[in-house]
Amino acid sequence: MSKTFFEEMTSLFGKFLNSNQTPPIEIFVRHCHYSSVSAHKARFTHFSRERCFENLMATLEGQKGINATFFLDTYHPMDGEHFIRKQNHFPLIECKTGSEASSFLFMLEHVYKQKYSSDTIIYFLEDDYIHLPQWPQILREAFTLHGIDYVTLYDHKDKYFLPHYAHMPSKIFHTASCHWRTTPSTTNTYAMLFKTLKKHIDLHRCYSLGRTITADHDKFSKLAEEGAVLISSIPGFSTHAEPEFASPCTDWDHILKNGYQKNTLSC
Repeated sequence: MSKTFFEEMTSLFGKFLNSNQTPPIEIFVRHCHYSSVSAHKARFTHFSRERCFENLMATLEGQKGINATFFLDTYHPMDGEHFIRKQNHFPLIECKTGSEASSFLFMLEHVYKQKYSSDTIIYFLEDDYIHLPQWPQILREAFTLHGIDYVTLYDHKDKYFLPHYAHMPSKIFHTASCHWRTTPSTTNTYAMLFKTLKKHIDLHRCYSLGRTITADHDKFSKLAEEGAVLISSIPGFSTHAEPEFASPCTDWDHILKNGYQKNTLSC
């Protein structure tokens, strides 16, 4: 009997993990008591930030070479205990910044001071993202491509329907397990090598300094002017939890409700 699509995908992931090229991944996740940036946004029926956190933790089970650091902005008061304090597997760093941009800068400076190897994958992550379980392998594959500087696992749906993206040029790549395309920008959730972060640190600071919200689109536009290449996976192996703009081809609300199952990919 021939292998199913999912069996072949699992086999590919296994071969990739068994190779010697498994760079470490350092994840940095920002949480807060309240965010005026996202309070108004439409969400999936079963969305909560705690479910996004549980989803992330589930995808890390059994993974090697991955560490996470959580940041909690306690500027705004909160009734009861924030759920992130209940976990004790990874470090938790608290701050009082009060805005998206300032919390990003706080995290950025912390990461910049670390002494990671130059090829360590740094993954900046906001607290309202959902992931498929294969994302660590997929992210590692992205950095086997030559000339790639930044990676997002979020396949922005707006790139498919907004008029100003109607003629957006993209270069298509592939790795062992999925396709990739160049994209002009992404959110403040993205990955790069530690040496790339150090190279572009002033630009990462610039588009958050003196702002309430990081100008992420402008940041990546400037990085592109400087020659940096950003790619996104096709399909998305993560999504921002905003239904109108969610990565296509996956039933993300089903994942939030029931956890990942093989039938969640729909195309």
